Amino acid sequence: MSAPVTVAITRQLPPGHEPEMMSWLNAGIGLAEKFPGFLGAGWVRSEAGSEEWHMLYRFADQASLEQWEHSPQRQWWRSAAAGLGVVEARVEKRTGIEGWFDVPQSTVLESGAATPVPAAPPRWKQATTIFVVFFPLSVLTNWLGRLYLADVPLPLRVLVTVLVMTPLMTYVLLPWITRQLQWWLQGQPPPWRR
Repeated sequence: MSAPVTVAITRQLPPGHEPEMMSWLNAGIGLAEKFPGFLGAGWVRSEAGSEEWHMLYRFADQASLEQWEHSPQRQWWRSAAAGLGVVEARVEKRTGIEGWFDVPQSTVLESGAATPVPAAPPRWKQATTIFVVFFPLSVLTNWLGRLYLADVPLPLRVLVTVLVMTPLMTYVLLPWITRQLQWWLQGQPPPWRR
């Protein structure tokens, strides 16, 4: 099972081409929406007049992302910006542990919105959230390992434990706990006080 992939691209554009850039970005989102596994996209500028344009898009898995990235539609779309002087300054792909603390789906930017992306939670909150699920899972797997793998050499027993814990943490427990604690991670009041 492959995890969703979020791509963040920072593009720079000389001033004076804002309407063309907005049309070009929206056309790219329109094309990507037609591909299987597309989960959403949006763009934002840090302020009016800024030369930096930030675009995010997300696909359900690496295979879906690659289908979009290698498609003739995307190649055509990218070549359509040649006359604008668009320069890709940075491309970042996030999956796995980096994606555990992504912005919740309810705050994903809409096409054309000028809303700032919420900041990532403080590292101490991320560490606390990981601890909340890692500690009990570690105790449980070590206890079960001692019961059922007592005669297995320690390095092999640790290997089995890690092989069990890693997918559980990545695909089940961390996504679940970040959904449960999203209010706390983003510094909002708890759901029962709203």
